Amino acid sequence: MNSVKAHRILVVDDEPDVTELLKYKLEQAGYRCEALNDPLLFVSKARDYQPELMIFDIMMPELSGLQLCRIARSDPLMKDVPIIFLTAKGEVGDRVQGLESGADDYMSKPFNIKELLLRVGKVIGRNSKQLEAPKSPRIEISGVVLDDEMHQLQLDGEEVVLTATEFRLLKLLMERKGRVQTREHLLVNVWKYDTDIETRTVDTHVRRVREKLGAYSHLIETVRGVGYRAVDI
Repeated sequence: MNSVKAHRILVVDDEPDVTELLKYKLEQAGYRCEALNDPLLFVSKARDYQPELMIFDIMMPELSGLQLCRIARSDPLMKDVPIIFLTAKGEVGDRVQGLESGADDYMSKPFNIKELLLRVGKVIGRNSKQLEAPKSPRIEISGVVLDDEMHQLQLDGEEVVLTATEFRLLKLLMERKGRVQTREHLLVNVWKYDTDIETRTVDTHVRRVREKLGAYSHLIETVRGVGYRAVDI
């Protein structure tokens, strides 16, 4: 066994031969690994195990990998855990859909185990650096500056007043620039609501924030059928 830190990985795939192979190869590479063949057990298992990376198959009965990804991104305990999709679906549209749902990487079956281990290492390494990096109270995207300590938004140096909820919403999107945030995830993390609350609340507030951003309204991009993300402008 090599010197790789024993990061915890959770694999969810309805094919036992796949989970057995992945568990064996990941543990051989020095990781700790738990595997599930029943996606319905995912939430309780993930909360108990607290993985540092999750690998999902997309095509599973009862709950797909896309659904598991959305559940994870809406759960405060799992929202930042990186996800790799592993699936037989290899079309470009499927890859885009997977990444837009909040995944960090995507591999098609049949897969090369060495390539998978390489991607696992890169995703875990990238996430570890992000967690270790000191957070600045100022977030800047082009002429948009959000100061958490001052609780202030400036556009090209001019202050714009936001409500407390609008500030939290914009802050979350800017902090996770480039990553799609589902409406359910935003409800949980901005409003602290359960996800069965009406999601149009999110759309209304996004519209208000865009109006206040003025010329920078396109900083918040709509991902149709999923949610929103902040982008470089």
